[in-house]
Amino acid sequence: MSFSLIPKLVVPDIFYVTPELLRQKGITFLLLDLDNTLAPYSEDMPSEQVLAWVAELRASGIEVFMISNSRKSRRADDYAAACDMLFIKRAGKPNPRALHAAMEQFGKRPEESALMGDQIFTDSLAANRAGILSIVVRPIEMKNLFFRLRYGLEKPLRALSKEKLQ
Repeated sequence: MSFSLIPKLVVPDIFYVTPELLRQKGITFLLLDLDNTLAPYSEDMPSEQVLAWVAELRASGIEVFMISNSRKSRRADDYAAACDMLFIKRAGKPNPRALHAAMEQFGKRPEESALMGDQIFTDSLAANRAGILSIVVRPIEMKNLFFRLRYGLEKPLRALSKEKLQ
């Protein structure tokens, strides 16, 4: 179990992560953060572009699962239902327990699993602790001061990633 905050892969947004890229890395199971990764905090339903991307992943044999620290009562439920994907909310990231539970549910090993999220201190750390590929995206929204400060603190860690896609 690694306690590294450095993500293995940094991408601008989820759409840079293609089925081909995941297959090259041996990934068949993609865990997805909700807030500021799949959707801004203000959106309750997936965009057509997100739905098409999820469908493309599935069509190529990549299984998807949403894993969120969200505490909003219905938002994660509704979003996951619209994407027709299973999910865990109140996941407690960076604790990797929920990631292990999702992998176990799908019969997946760490080496064939990845977590994509926008935060270093929760998503990247949880993935690294679980022994799976950590993929970090640029946050969708930077509306409040807290997010801008946190992103500023994370910037050097993102820069240390060995692999970045522009």
